[in-house]
Amino acid sequence: MTAIRQGHVTGALLGVLWMAVVAVTVAVAMSFATGAGFRPGLIGILVAGLVSGLAPLYLPNRWAVSGLTFVVVAALSFAGAGPVQIGSGVSALSVLISLLVTALSAGIGMGAILKGVTPGPLTRHVFEAAVIRFLTGFGYIFFTAIVIIPFYVMVMTSLKSQQALLQNPLDFSLDLGRGVDLFRSYIELFRDFNFGTYLWTSFYVSVLTVIITLAFSIPGAYAVARLRFRGAKAFSRGILLIYMVPMIVLALPIYIGFSMAGLRNTIFGIVIIYPVTTIPVGLYMLQGYFRGLPAEVEEAGLMDGLSRLAVIWKITLPLALPALASVSLYVFMIAWNEFLLAFMLLDDPSKFTLTRGVTMLNSSEIPRQHLMAGAVIATLPIMVIFLGLERFMTKGLTAGSVKG
Repeated sequence: MTAIRQGHVTGALLGVLWMAVVAVTVAVAMSFATGAGFRPGLIGILVAGLVSGLAPLYLPNRWAVSGLTFVVVAALSFAGAGPVQIGSGVSALSVLISLLVTALSAGIGMGAILKGVTPGPLTRHVFEAAVIRFLTGFGYIFFTAIVIIPFYVMVMTSLKSQQALLQNPLDFSLDLGRGVDLFRSYIELFRDFNFGTYLWTSFYVSVLTVIITLAFSIPGAYAVARLRFRGAKAFSRGILLIYMVPMIVLALPIYIGFSMAGLRNTIFGIVIIYPVTTIPVGLYMLQGYFRGLPAEVEEAGLMDGLSRLAVIWKITLPLALPALASVSLYVFMIAWNEFLLAFMLLDDPSKFTLTRGVTMLNSSEIPRQHLMAGAVIATLPIMVIFLGLERFMTKGLTAGSVKG
């Protein structure tokens, strides 16, 4: 450990590791973007990594490190031993972009990782800070990649023609010369596969699920948090017991029961069963938040002559808006993405939810790009809603967890 805490040893090791991360990331990204052959090169990673790891110890800033790294990466690449190996037939622009991105990512990254590191012996604090910065950067890249790559493949596949998909399924580049024809799969889904109706059905079913869930969860959570009655603690602890039973176990009883009651293949049946899976979540999330609200404010309202229901409506709910927003968003996402119950209970295409409609596209008779386009249509709205309202969800969840 003492030897590793030498600045030049730490820089060299972290430089090689960081160059490996950068090379793999650039190779994968360029392969997806251009459809050409890019792959990491071991010799280039070792040499360029040593340079980018030692340079910050002696050069004044990150740009100087990036410049030196670019020279080394370019020289190695032209010698055929670069950290990113480039296949034949790759355009000069793609080669230049890969060199620049590799050099800048390595130089700027190592400049930040090795901030405060000197060539000589390092204190434990400085050494651990450098390692933590490296792990943080690696974590950002890794988790961003596993989220973006599947979505990118899905979107690019949906924009390809059938001919291009058959010629090279692994080419995820775009032919911008096709113009509006790029969106042919989406146009055909709405025109020929009734996806506009599926979108509307999923939307109003999800909204109704949110309304029903809140209608039951608010009074239930308030009762557990504020009122004293026999069995309150057992009820509070048993709220989430429904999640201990997998939905697949309940599938057959639900199917039989709904068939006998005439609720199968109806939107009404879906609206009834969805809240069964979301009300426990709403109860659990809201009771913690209600417990954290100051009881003195409600007691003051009761002393002023308000009824318990009036106190809930005029005092408690306005104070609990962050929690209500987070619960609503979470329940909406559950209902929007629900598949098993919709697949089991709906057979009429005119009543399909969006997830059920996407499943219909998984057929050898339907082009693969249509399935990917359907997946994008199902994913994009909920992604936009989540990114737009994520701060409310985070605020509500945090407040509930701390106060509960």
